[in-house]
Amino acid sequence: MMELTRKGEYAIRGIIYLAQQPPGRVSLISEIAAASDVPQTFLAKIFQSFAKLGLVTSSRGTGGGFVLARPASAITLREVVEAVEGPILPNRCLLGSSCDRGGPCLVHGVWRTVQTEVVNILDGVTIETLARTREN
Repeated sequence: MMELTRKGEYAIRGIIYLAQQPPGRVSLISEIAAASDVPQTFLAKIFQSFAKLGLVTSSRGTGGGFVLARPASAITLREVVEAVEGPILPNRCLLGSSCDRGGPCLVHGVWRTVQTEVVNILDGVTIETLARTREN
């Protein structure tokens, strides 16, 4: 139903790494990329998206880098995924043009329910929970 791209996977790895750092510790993109095993240029673009959406704060110059903009307990997996993948619940039919025959197709409601459940699950998982799980 919902397929996570490599970009989404990289985004999750990068933000989990930040969540595992001591509060307020600034991390360089090179350090995050190396620790997360993600290409640095790719991760830099992802973190720019994070910064625009207020998930991370960036600082330039000596000692510059990234830090979580709010506690990891206040960042959901859905926010991270949607930052790079776009909305999980699009304002269009899941089946594309298949519903253009004078109303929704017979399985339309089922797919909508599946999507809603995926969103609810992702909303219920915080980055803090994932960071703790990964440390153990």
